[in-house]
Amino acid sequence: MASFQCFAPFILLLLLAGCSARRVKPVPNRRNDINKQPLQTFRAYNIAHRGSNGEIPEATAAAYMRAIEVGADFIETDILASKDGVLICHHDVVLDATTDISNHKEFSDRKRTYDVQGDNTTGHFVVDFTLEELKTLRTRQRFSFRDQQYNGKFPIITFEEFISIALDAPRVVGIYPEIKNPIFINEHVRWSGGQKFEDKFIEMLKKYGYEGSYMSKEWLKQPVFIQSFAPTSLTYISNQTDLPKILLIDDASSYTQDTNQSYFDITSDSYLDFIKDYVVGIGPWKDTIVPVSSNYLQPCTDLVTRAHNNHLQVHPYTFRNENKYLHFNFSQDPYNEYDYWIKHIRVDGLFTDFPGSLNQFQEWTDPLAVGRNEEPGLLNKDFQCSQSSESCLLKTFVLQARS
Repeated sequence: MASFQCFAPFILLLLLAGCSARRVKPVPNRRNDINKQPLQTFRAYNIAHRGSNGEIPEATAAAYMRAIEVGADFIETDILASKDGVLICHHDVVLDATTDISNHKEFSDRKRTYDVQGDNTTGHFVVDFTLEELKTLRTRQRFSFRDQQYNGKFPIITFEEFISIALDAPRVVGIYPEIKNPIFINEHVRWSGGQKFEDKFIEMLKKYGYEGSYMSKEWLKQPVFIQSFAPTSLTYISNQTDLPKILLIDDASSYTQDTNQSYFDITSDSYLDFIKDYVVGIGPWKDTIVPVSSNYLQPCTDLVTRAHNNHLQVHPYTFRNENKYLHFNFSQDPYNEYDYWIKHIRVDGLFTDFPGSLNQFQEWTDPLAVGRNEEPGLLNKDFQCSQSSESCLLKTFVLQARS
């Protein structure tokens, strides 16, 4: 496991940045270090949802560095665009919930109401602020029941800064960026030459050397999954890159922002058969896989089985440690929840707000032996599933690494 001490100078700089408007530059990178520990590919991926945001405000450099320290395989983020077209890491299209913008009187006249995926939303929108203006803001914890001590300390970071954090890590750490609200962003932000949001997104990944199909030599060097709730964004970028893509899936009653399809239709056999030519997996909301009633799990759907039958990975979201998010079946113990989803539902990755607890569970139940990833092959998954979601058998075999 990487030591957090490797990032201590950068964290100190970030804390100092909370007292000034100075832009922080990444530490000298170690991206060409051939001695880096490789990405583990032998167990379900530990995906740090907006970093270790259960501890530190989401989508900040500190949250991502903490996630790397505690064992995340991938650091995950949402990508939006500023008024001047710079790609940034921020989940909401509005700034109000997770920044101190309400304290900035100079922006008091910037509140707007826009249509966002069919809903009239009011707030201070990312697309109405330049990067320079966004950098004057400081982030805060989204949930009041989580640690508030880091509020006001960390700035919003750019996509480029996010990438640098992963590349500068002392071991190989993947990134998991989302093309967020592409319909809204393309409507409000314009780039030269008629480029779209998706074009700028891929351009940034190429700039930093991200290339290769899933499990290829190139991909293993700099792992990435590209995610989106918008199917057309994923099919569009398929003409530009063979990097692996994940289609996110919301509640079955919700509709896609681009094709106006219900996610119930998105999870049909016919659609999975179609989308498998463009993506390597799906990222469903947990309750789409296992419905919940009165905080108790209901019978499992066959979505995971059907996805595996189509050779699609399944990375559900979002796992959280707090009692209010843990179903009674798990005695409100996050380890019991991880055990259920990994060993019984057999998912291939988990989005978690607490990557440290997931890593502890995995090291306890399926430890990474020293040198395990140095074997001549890397795990690939061949799914042989019956029609019953309860009897899906996971068969594994080793693919010889290609030179």
